[in-house]
Amino acid sequence: MTLYTGTIILTELLMLAMSLHVLTYKGFTRQQKHWFLITYTTIMLCAGTEWLAIHFNEHGPSFVVPLSIATVIQFSLTPLLPVYFAGALGVEELAKKASLLFAVHIIAEIISVPFGWIFYFDENGKYFHGQYYILYEAVYIFSLIFLIISLFIAGRRFQKRDICTVIMVFVVTVAAILPLILFHIYTDYIGIGISACLCYIYYNDLVQQDIQTDLEINQARIRGIQEHIISELANLIENRDLETGEHVARTREYVRILAEAAREDGVYADVIDDDYVSMLEELAPMHDIGKIVVSDTILRKEGRLTDEEFEEMKLHTRAGGKIVRDILEGITDEEHIAFASDIAM
Repeated sequence: MTLYTGTIILTELLMLAMSLHVLTYKGFTRQQKHWFLITYTTIMLCAGTEWLAIHFNEHGPSFVVPLSIATVIQFSLTPLLPVYFAGALGVEELAKKASLLFAVHIIAEIISVPFGWIFYFDENGKYFHGQYYILYEAVYIFSLIFLIISLFIAGRRFQKRDICTVIMVFVVTVAAILPLILFHIYTDYIGIGISACLCYIYYNDLVQQDIQTDLEINQARIRGIQEHIISELANLIENRDLETGEHVARTREYVRILAEAAREDGVYADVIDDDYVSMLEELAPMHDIGKIVVSDTILRKEGRLTDEEFEEMKLHTRAGGKIVRDILEGITDEEHIAFASDIAM
């Protein structure tokens, strides 16, 4: 097996592995997967047809027709790869417009085959460049420029211009194509395959960053809403008895001080961390939420409570603990829930 055949097999396996990953990956939409799958499939097809054209070169006139078909497929689809890259990177509108231009090139490739304008095979099946082969080279160079432009547009769309990745994709692609142009060493498709993988990693990174940013914004918004609801609910409960609104603010501060002091002393070291102190401070206004089960007659009584009234008043601790536990369900782990509800009681 020659080195060239080995690189083609490696390219095919790499693209097959990436295609399987795309199919099973849940981080992209169906349309995004569609673009990447087309890209990888096209690379596999172009690499395979190039191998056929080279492997069966000079095998006699019976191979001229199949070699011509394989070569026109390769020459037609290879410049389209940057268009598929652009679509996979989310630059779909530009990709659709550019595809019209490359469609003209495909038609020209097909029409030129009988006349040998771009390429031809002699009676022995040997490949030669046609007199207008430079047109194919021009389209190929334009497609590379289009790929770089698409990378920049994709980066700007996600508010992140990762110039290092753009440069790396360009360098890898050019490094793979130059040996073909200068020394007729066929390393082009393994380089294109690696560039396709880099584009996938680049786009996936941008998508994940965008998702993370949106998640943080939504979490901050939800957190603000939760704090507002807790504060207003606590004020509503406190207004049922003779306590003032300052009581809620003081309790919040006391809880924070006590929690931080407990952490410094090593109390519940496996439970009390920064997030937990913050959670306690936010939920501190709920310490008397259980008063909702106590009647106004008892809450607003100015004199001493009777034994029966005191027993009823004590019910608010159990009710409060249950309410706090219910609030914390799904927010933190079971150990934190039990600890916080015990404090509330």
